[in-house]
Amino acid sequence: MKILVGYNGSNLSNRALDLAREHAKAFNAKIYILHSKVTDLPQKAHEKDEQDMEEVKSSMEKENISCETFLTIMNKLPEEHLVNFAEENEIDEIIVGVRTKSRVGKFILGSTAQYVILKAPCPVVTVK
Repeated sequence: MKILVGYNGSNLSNRALDLAREHAKAFNAKIYILHSKVTDLPQKAHEKDEQDMEEVKSSMEKENISCETFLTIMNKLPEEHLVNFAEENEIDEIIVGVRTKSRVGKFILGSTAQYVILKAPCPVVTVK
């Protein structure tokens, strides 16, 4: 089994990692952690993100959970990248964090989780 976690360093994405950890142990799964950003900041600004991803990978490996991490900085929206990654890598389950937004907030800012839920090629589990 392959599990994809949408990660951005937030408390919600850490909860998604916790659930992925449980699922990986239960189903002997491999976890793919994807941190996708849209930005024009210089590479140096992303060193903290890279360090965070290495720490997450290390903690998974200490628990004997197979894990790969991906930090991508691109001009594609994170939700599109999550869905494309899931399609290209035959992911069996996606886990993402969701936070409550007003209707106006969703209209103006969109919803990463909503996009993933509607477009993903596999089941999506949300945590809040």
